[in-house]
Amino acid sequence: MLRFNLGLPLAAALALAAVPLCAQARGGRGATAPTGPVGDFFQYNPTAKEAAEIPTGPPVVTQHQITLGGQTLAYTARVGMMPIHNATTGVVEGYLNYTYYSKDGVSDIATRPVTYCFNGGPGSGTIWLHMGAFGPKKIKLEPNGMSAPPYTYEDNPNTLLDQTDLVFIDAMGTGWSRPTKPEYGADFWGVDNDIAAFAEFIRSFTNEYDRWASPRFLAGESYGTTRAAGLSGYLTDHDMPVAGVFLLSTIINSESRAGDLAFVTVLPTQAMTAWYYHKVAPDLQKLSAADMSKAALDFAGHEYMQALYDGARMSAEQRVKVVNDLHRFIGLPADYISQNDLRISLGQFSTELLRSQHEMTSRLDSRFPGYLPNGGAESTPFDFSDANIENSFLTAYEQYMRHELNYKNPDIYYVLGGGIGRWSGSYDTVTNLEDAFARNPRMKLMVAMGYYDFATVYGAVEWTLAQMKISPQVREHNIMTGHYESGHMVYIDAAAMVKMRADMRRFYEGAMNAK
Repeated sequence: MLRFNLGLPLAAALALAAVPLCAQARGGRGATAPTGPVGDFFQYNPTAKEAAEIPTGPPVVTQHQITLGGQTLAYTARVGMMPIHNATTGVVEGYLNYTYYSKDGVSDIATRPVTYCFNGGPGSGTIWLHMGAFGPKKIKLEPNGMSAPPYTYEDNPNTLLDQTDLVFIDAMGTGWSRPTKPEYGADFWGVDNDIAAFAEFIRSFTNEYDRWASPRFLAGESYGTTRAAGLSGYLTDHDMPVAGVFLLSTIINSESRAGDLAFVTVLPTQAMTAWYYHKVAPDLQKLSAADMSKAALDFAGHEYMQALYDGARMSAEQRVKVVNDLHRFIGLPADYISQNDLRISLGQFSTELLRSQHEMTSRLDSRFPGYLPNGGAESTPFDFSDANIENSFLTAYEQYMRHELNYKNPDIYYVLGGGIGRWSGSYDTVTNLEDAFARNPRMKLMVAMGYYDFATVYGAVEWTLAQMKISPQVREHNIMTGHYESGHMVYIDAAAMVKMRADMRRFYEGAMNAK
């Protein structure tokens, strides 16, 4: 029986500074252990000896409808708290908050899939995928993803609800999810324990709502892709196979950002950013985004990788050529590139590319520039793209939950961090995904990536996919990728979201008709 295994051994503990770059992405800054100074009424303290009562009770149920493609779709929303039991003692060690949308009038649930959605960090609530991407309502944003008051929400024409029922889950310590005692929090915080807890949620949810016959999908963003890949193998190993996995802004193999390979895999994003700001060579500037990306990937994986491998063995002529080619692709001065031994870090690139404008690029979406403080001597204390989006989500989300879904939880909704402690384990779950494919060769995978995302750079994602140990048949027929002119949160860009939703429609159709 699949149960939450609190005795699961943890992988080697990692300090926050040592975990992959993704840990500092959406919600990652909440992964430090909050201590909660005296008088701090916002930060959760996992070392406290007592805990407040957790608001539970039956799910709050409401009825709704939305018009999609000229057709009216009626659906039911349920917001509740799912108890997570210790497999040995049966003790409820915490509750995971969820919002469940199901289409009304479905006579055969075997034809109606259910998709479990979650964000990442670790330390982020699932407010982003819920109200930014796939739910029936979305935060009202400008076409480029910028937000402006008054912050509100609207119908989401790109919701997945016409193809699948949806379950949005907040990880323990994020959103309204809480351990029943602070001391239990550590049992949930870590790569392996998190996977086990989510698997127990899915098992319990499947029982609660009688969804055993429904095709099962997983959808994760950022660290949520680490979780989704891990769950694909974990669930399959426990006789709950997965029909499809959707990964958005992926990090499932830390080797893709290790050593000199990190400079190779980040270069395509640097090149796309330089192309966006019209800093590349004139012949490259004329290319479309797709062709520019192809050229950058080819240069990074061949000439640039060879140069880093050769090092001092390069001839003077070879070194001059690769320096000049780097200048052509990433727009920084040749002398600067040479002085840094051909290796340009994200911090260097972000502060140097727009130095003449006294600006620097953002990390989650490099298309959003911001003021460069102190001439670049120090990096900005926040991400410009992230800060703009954060302003709008919680305000609109609380309005929506309280007034539309009639869910009035008095606790703090932890959008980012605040409610979690130290995270342990390695962000390497590609082997779980490989195992899922080996045991379930009908499973489908879609991997979506933004050209301007420096948190989970698409060059590293391409490398990870190319190294996966799967059969040629699976590689050819079961995996699809999507590249979008957006950043980490592809869905905040209106045009990119329309394109991604069209790709996802084909993904779901393929998974539901897999032979």
